Amino acid sequence: MDVPGAGDRRRSRWILPARTQGTVSCRLFCLPYAGGGASVYRTWGTGLPDSIAVHAIQPPGREERFNEPPMTDLRELARELALELLPLLDLPYAVFGHSMGALLAYELLQQLSAMRAVPPRHLFLSSYLPPQYTRRWAPIHQLPDDEFLEEIRKLNGTPDAVLRHPELMALLLPTLRADFAACERYVPQHPVAMSWPVTVYGGTDDTDVPAELLAGWQRHTAASFRMRLFDGDHFFLAACRDALLDDIRTTLLPAPTPPPRSSETIG
Repeated sequence: MDVPGAGDRRRSRWILPARTQGTVSCRLFCLPYAGGGASVYRTWGTGLPDSIAVHAIQPPGREERFNEPPMTDLRELARELALELLPLLDLPYAVFGHSMGALLAYELLQQLSAMRAVPPRHLFLSSYLPPQYTRRWAPIHQLPDDEFLEEIRKLNGTPDAVLRHPELMALLLPTLRADFAACERYVPQHPVAMSWPVTVYGGTDDTDVPAELLAGWQRHTAASFRMRLFDGDHFFLAACRDALLDDIRTTLLPAPTPPPRSSETIG
């Protein structure tokens, strides 16, 4: 069944409804990487317990929102998304973002904090440097098409069959460029120290986002922090899906309380 927000029953273009059965105890909002859409998380609902409602986020400019212009201002993107999420914060919630989605998740929670919204139970950040390190990357969004696509190819997140398809790439390029522009132009404004737990994920072979820099996210939260690495490169997400979802599940759901030991009567 669909699990909409208690305060607003309209269907949002931004948020795919969760498909789950039974009682939901937590919502998980999943933000895609640059050029990606909500379909990145299409199987997550079946990989997590029904008590966790998975809501994939669909920004403009991709999939069923392909005809809408993509946004190039990450702060404005986060603000629009925050307004869409407010009616769904009637339950405890967590946010997961991979690559660009991680930076968007960080700014999203900055926006929600400014709106005095309920804070999340947990924030999961995957394969993106904390804001203090992002300037180490040279901007690529204004490169000529062939050079831009070569940089995209290096990330290993777009199938070669897609990269070699000129007509398809012509359709995808505007959204990819917009997403990279949003990240590369982003500068945090008066960031608020996070007061919620943060888990950071990365790939052991990701040379662009190495573990020693991922650890820099710790300075942004006053709550608990941990980091876990998975085998793979920047896009370990698919190959390590089950292990990743298991880690998210154990983080969000408390361990079951063991039944009390039966007492023995001595007589």
